[in-house]
Amino acid sequence: MKIVVFGLSVSSSWGNGHATLWRGLCRALDRLGHCVVFFERDVPYYATARDWLTLPGDGELVLYPSWTDVQRRAETELRDADVAILTSFCPDADGARAAMLDAARPLALFYDLDTPVTLERVRCGERPAYIGDGLEPFDLVLSYAGGMALDGLRSLGAARVETLYGHVDPDVHRPVAHDPLYACSLSWLGTYAADRQAALQDLFVECAKRRPDLTFTIGGAQYPDDFPWADNIRFLHHVPPHAHASFLCSSRLTLNITREPMRGIGWCPSGRLFEAAACAAAVASDDWPGLADFYEPGREILVVRTHEDLMAALDLEETALRRVGSAARERTLAQHTSMHRAVELTGLVERTWQPEVLMEES
Repeated sequence: MKIVVFGLSVSSSWGNGHATLWRGLCRALDRLGHCVVFFERDVPYYATARDWLTLPGDGELVLYPSWTDVQRRAETELRDADVAILTSFCPDADGARAAMLDAARPLALFYDLDTPVTLERVRCGERPAYIGDGLEPFDLVLSYAGGMALDGLRSLGAARVETLYGHVDPDVHRPVAHDPLYACSLSWLGTYAADRQAALQDLFVECAKRRPDLTFTIGGAQYPDDFPWADNIRFLHHVPPHAHASFLCSSRLTLNITREPMRGIGWCPSGRLFEAAACAAAVASDDWPGLADFYEPGREILVVRTHEDLMAALDLEETALRRVGSAARERTLAQHTSMHRAVELTGLVERTWQPEVLMEES
């Protein structure tokens, strides 16, 4: 298949989780014999932190300054495409949607990689630009979250909704040697988000304050100057994807904290969670509905609800932490790789193309 994507970014992982997910998916789709053409608006904040310029195989990254400049090229690519995908937070969603729906050939998909955020904004009376007047025109709507999120997307007009969860490329995220540059007792890897800050302070920051004998490291972007740093908390601005494995493998324990909309809706594991698990890093995570469907608490992941829980996890013996990390990696390789999701995606596309299958499912 030829798949045309209109998305946020695949070329830069700075401040967004889309890029790493698309890179893994593009590699897996290429291995399955498919070709991806990815349209991305060329914006300054991504241009200055660009770390991926070439799609695998016959795929192509199309960077463009404005929709007017690229509209004709997009229409040309869509003429012989089999599938067209518009994603959440695409900056030119209106133009891309119109081009997709005007094209006669491709199946039209919408992939919401930010479903809980989308639904929260709608609940608050805001209409995200990327959903336009609704999701009715799309042949298939994909949701990054499961559970009640699917009903939320149906309420926006989606006729057929399926989950396509996060994933990890095990060729990129895998166990590597300990790197003294990233050595610490507890690590947290993630972009700053206001709706995650309270949990980050209650768990990570409070634990750092109570354990001055331990070292803590935060890697990410967009952290404000008034973040409550402590003497034993080190900050690394934007750890690039190629260094994630070293970062994760060099701390005794790494923390997963879920953004409030994701935790509220449930069944929405972050890409960072899969990355850490693929690296066989021992993960301590906040609790949320559906977590046990992805990793078994106590065996494949450590669930922490308070900073006392987190300090207890930090006091576990090294062998116990390694056992948790190893079990998480096994589960990830069995169920949560980019190849698993690529196969799921192509299967969903094939079933959407076959009306008789849809009738049986309904």
